[in-house]
Amino acid sequence: MQKRKTSVPFTGTKEQEECLYAIINEHKDQKGALMPILQEAQEVYGYLPIEVQQIVADSMDIPVEEVYGVASFYSQFTLNPKGKYKISVCLGTACYVKGSQLIFDRISEKLSLKAGDISNDGKYSLDATRCIGACGLAPVMTVNDDVYGRLVPEDVDKILEKYQ
Repeated sequence: MQKRKTSVPFTGTKEQEECLYAIINEHKDQKGALMPILQEAQEVYGYLPIEVQQIVADSMDIPVEEVYGVASFYSQFTLNPKGKYKISVCLGTACYVKGSQLIFDRISEKLSLKAGDISNDGKYSLDATRCIGACGLAPVMTVNDDVYGRLVPEDVDKILEKYQ
């Protein structure tokens, strides 16, 4: 499977755009509205592409640089699309010392993805994360909302088979 960088074309729908404008109109007159607008916009689109940031900036009459500054500063926001199956491997201390880098490397090799990449077909994305609060299960990976713990590299192939 070839990897694809995260610079994929924006494919927002008219329905998503209408929803975004409704979100902006609901919040724009409130103090500190940018954060909740971006949070809800990310729920609608799954990420915050520059096109969405520009709509937010224009609608709130603020520079797009300000929107980008907030979106790129806070780790809760992502500027890149994610795959249908969002794979995250914890590289926090407890997971790392128990071999999570080997888990990450196995997934990376198997899917031909680096951290932050999305597969050409949009099926998988791979991210390295910090502590997810499951240290007792170290090393840990997640696929969307599914959590897998006490992993060894040999577990990766079987886990990925579930998401073929």
